Amino acid sequence: MITLVTALLLGIGGFVIFQHTRPFLTGDGCQARVAGEVVQLDSEQAAIAATIAGVGYRRGLPTAAVTVAYATALQESHLHNVDYGDRDSVGIFQQRPSEGWGTPGQLIDPVYATTKFFEALVKVPGYASMPIYRAAQAVQHSADGTAYGQYEQVAVMLSTAFTGSASRSVSCWYTPYSKHQARFAPALSQLNRTFGPLSGQGEAVDPAGEPAAAQTATRAMTVPVPRLRTGWAVAAWSVAHAKTYGIKQVRYAGYEWAAADGEHGWKLARGAPATVVELG
Repeated sequence: MITLVTALLLGIGGFVIFQHTRPFLTGDGCQARVAGEVVQLDSEQAAIAATIAGVGYRRGLPTAAVTVAYATALQESHLHNVDYGDRDSVGIFQQRPSEGWGTPGQLIDPVYATTKFFEALVKVPGYASMPIYRAAQAVQHSADGTAYGQYEQVAVMLSTAFTGSASRSVSCWYTPYSKHQARFAPALSQLNRTFGPLSGQGEAVDPAGEPAAAQTATRAMTVPVPRLRTGWAVAAWSVAHAKTYGIKQVRYAGYEWAAADGEHGWKLARGAPATVVELG
């Protein structure tokens, strides 16, 4: 069980941690729930967290690497993709173009920024076994590396939730507009760009499960996944990006998430497959 202390509660900026309680949820938002603890996130924070986990999967990195990335991004930007910072630093990790991280345009792309962060992290000998703040500092070379340590517990919770180590941990909510069709093609393109090749590229289907290539308005899509944990990471990414792409429903491994009822989390859904993540 994760122990939450007052110092952590005061130090996490835009986050609210609830211990053994259900948060008061209104409007749009997201949450990551692990072992009875809840981290409240806004939609952008959840989308970035899901992206970091997906890039970690694409590079074949351990959960420890994702945890270090979260602690770093929490300290540097509170998991927001900002286009400003100290001197010329920008993006979720506040990387500096003048230090060779990339152009400003590249660094405000979360997939690119995360890829560059991981490229630097894996060059740190023993990063997976050293204290998180030391691993983060070895990459960032900030003025006070110990600052990353205050986010360790939150980072561990987020990595557990978004890497799929815990099922049904990520939920978001927004008010979908029934007349608007989900933008599955760009969602799938970004999903594949983030995670890399999964078991397939995904297929558009109609509500009855038949291929929908001839339909003018695709109403569902399936994403094949190679294993259960990967499926929950893909499901978390889909839920976290649901508002951006107009996704109203995600089904996987016997459970279902719905945007209009997202504050209640995932519910049992008879027939929800374990080999593909269904987006609707």
